[in-house]
Amino acid sequence: MNWFIDMINKKRTEYIDQYGHLLLGRVFAEYQSMYSILTTNGEIKAKISGKFFHGVQTREDLPAVGDWVFLHAVDEETGLIDRILPRQSKFSRKKAGIEADEQIIAANVDYLFIVSSLNDELNPRRLERYLLLCWDSGANPVIVLSKSDTCDEVEEKKEMIENIAMGVPVLVTSSVEDTGLEELKAFMRNGHTIALVGSSGVGKSTLLNALIGEQIQDVQQVREKDSKGKHTTTHREMFLTEEEAFIIDTPGMRELQMWDGEKGLSTQFAEVEELASECRFRDCSHHNEPGCYIQKSLENGELSLERFESYLKLQREIAYQKRKNDKRLESLERKKWKKQSKNSKNRP
Repeated sequence: MNWFIDMINKKRTEYIDQYGHLLLGRVFAEYQSMYSILTTNGEIKAKISGKFFHGVQTREDLPAVGDWVFLHAVDEETGLIDRILPRQSKFSRKKAGIEADEQIIAANVDYLFIVSSLNDELNPRRLERYLLLCWDSGANPVIVLSKSDTCDEVEEKKEMIENIAMGVPVLVTSSVEDTGLEELKAFMRNGHTIALVGSSGVGKSTLLNALIGEQIQDVQQVREKDSKGKHTTTHREMFLTEEEAFIIDTPGMRELQMWDGEKGLSTQFAEVEELASECRFRDCSHHNEPGCYIQKSLENGELSLERFESYLKLQREIAYQKRKNDKRLESLERKKWKKQSKNSKNRP
């Protein structure tokens, strides 16, 4: 805990002239409109202040787990959040449902542990989605293949994932056999923040307990008939580790829709875009045009059809979401100016 207090004091000195009268802390858990903030005074339950709420336009403007915030202390146990410090990274997805809203999973993350179990649920296409969103967030991805004790083809499956995650560490773990944990703990140091993400039942809570060394989260068994798991984590929450790091546990995500993704697409599918740059025509659609390097690469096996189809699908999804986001931002801007115009007319 002393290292966390030292971190807060060091960070606070950067803003002492502006916000020296406020208390600095980090959002450790989020419960609808209430937040748990860890400060040098201990844990404080806080809501956002009225002034803060008045300036909120989108979900991005609200605090998320991992955010550093300044707050007014109402008493020893409660407070009001006044402002959020600039984020270094932000892992988010489109919120489930038809509305074009962003859901921030975790903020200020250094490493994203993308957990997938080595059973029938192992899905390279889904991992590509996680990797794309991770690259877009500004965090560094680490793929964790869990439950290796239940798999007889560990090396084959690891190689399959390495082929779609070029340059990304792919680590194999088993909480039952206590293997692979030391490799993960190498990332848990120097005040780094790690977030665990993945589908339900892949073993995030079990892995969290093993990394922290105590029973922090409850765990449930995966159904044998379909290898699917149940939600054991119901909200996002951050923990401090003995290695002087932060680790965020998140609920399992059955739906993983793109929020932005353009930057992440170029990083995750760099080899596809590099091949496309060799096409004879700059606007090549990669279907029947002469001199199409993508089609040539598909024919000679340099590029797999599954990989290319995944790229095209995500490209279409990102473009569609971008159009929806643009319309949403236009609507918000109109409402903002309408509100300002109304307020100016009401002034004496």
